[in-house]
Amino acid sequence: MSLIPLKHLRKTVSFRLTVWYSGIFILSFLLLFSLAYFLLSSSLNKQDKEAIELKLKELSTVYQTGGIELLEREVSIEKKFKKKGPFFIRLGGPDNKTLFLLIPYQWVQFDIKELEKTTSNTDTTWTRLPAKNNKDVLEIASTRLPNDDLLQVGKSTEDREKILSHFREVFVAVTAPLILFGFAGGAFLAFRALKPIRNLVDTVRSIKAGRLDARVPSPQTRDELEELVTLFNGMLERIEILIRAMKGSLDNIAHDLRTPMTRLRGMAERALRPGQETDVCQEALADCIDESDRILTMLNTLMDISEAETGVMKLDQEVVNISALMDRVFDLYSYLVEEKDIHVHLKVRDGLCVSVDPTRMSQVLANLLDNAVKYTPDGGLIELEAYGQENQVVITFKDTGIGIAQEELPKIWDRLYRGDQSRSQKGLGLGLSLVKAIVQAHKGRVDVASEPGKGSIFSIYLPADS
Repeated sequence: MSLIPLKHLRKTVSFRLTVWYSGIFILSFLLLFSLAYFLLSSSLNKQDKEAIELKLKELSTVYQTGGIELLEREVSIEKKFKKKGPFFIRLGGPDNKTLFLLIPYQWVQFDIKELEKTTSNTDTTWTRLPAKNNKDVLEIASTRLPNDDLLQVGKSTEDREKILSHFREVFVAVTAPLILFGFAGGAFLAFRALKPIRNLVDTVRSIKAGRLDARVPSPQTRDELEELVTLFNGMLERIEILIRAMKGSLDNIAHDLRTPMTRLRGMAERALRPGQETDVCQEALADCIDESDRILTMLNTLMDISEAETGVMKLDQEVVNISALMDRVFDLYSYLVEEKDIHVHLKVRDGLCVSVDPTRMSQVLANLLDNAVKYTPDGGLIELEAYGQENQVVITFKDTGIGIAQEELPKIWDRLYRGDQSRSQKGLGLGLSLVKAIVQAHKGRVDVASEPGKGSIFSIYLPADS
């Protein structure tokens, strides 16, 4: 059982990132140490060889100047003053028998007789003589003198190995803390990098528990994770709007279907009473059909409003001439306008265009014109105007109708709301809700100004076609 948490931990992204971060850090440290060790070893080796070659050249000059006596005197002086960096010095005859030898006491572990077995026919050769304990090596440079004697100068690798050994000890001493630091740093970086993901997981769990208003905190890092969080929160906003709109639509439907459904049931019961005449039954069935059509219209309109408000309504936008669009809508109501003797003034600037869905925008204009005609008394006046204003197109509907009370103005956009003065007219109370939803779906807005008894002015503001 104790292995289950560990097994689960190994599968987490945090653990894998920690391993990757720390692994890369430790590997980089090892590579850096190896490179530093190699460069240090090469530098010390080069330095020793240059010192040996310089000493060999110096003693070769001394020997050629004063022979073996001057060579011994020079070596004695150096030994007396104990100069740093002691050298191994050997002079061999033509048969490589030792004529002169200087070897520091700390180098007695080297078998000098091995040197008498080697020969050199070139100007300078290198020989490596291992110590008896196989720990150190004596590096020797040899040169053949003009009289065929062999001069050899060398140094032990003991000092160099001490430096490199100390370097290795330092490496071993700092390796453990650095490995711990690597894992700690990797864990910290993984924790910081995945914090937005953990916040996202917590938010999803909160939403699953019923908190639709839960949002992921922004990491404020201006990177891809912040962009992901922003997009995710935007998606949550959209989902919440859709759910609330669906809930609102269902609540409205559940509330407002009771009355028509009750009427439908009453009509059906009346038609089913025993002894009813055919005319009464036919009239009841006709009323049922009318009521069904009214219910279907209400349902379709509520669906259109929900789609528009939530941004899922499909808009087939195209550049439309406002004058032509308003003329077509006005033609639909020309008969009703003439019947009520209403004067209509239509004022639209030529060439005024806007990018809209013609069908949906026709619904908007038709609803506003229908309201204007419906609530304007006989002989009244309706003014329709469209003009450009900065980066938008403004369409206004001004009438001399009954007007709207100030306290009712904020409510007229609500679904199924009908003011006191509008209850005498046929309607569903969804026209203005649909107008507002469609206009907002086109990235526009609509507002109203009205006074009771003086009429109303509805204004639509749409982005101008660029």
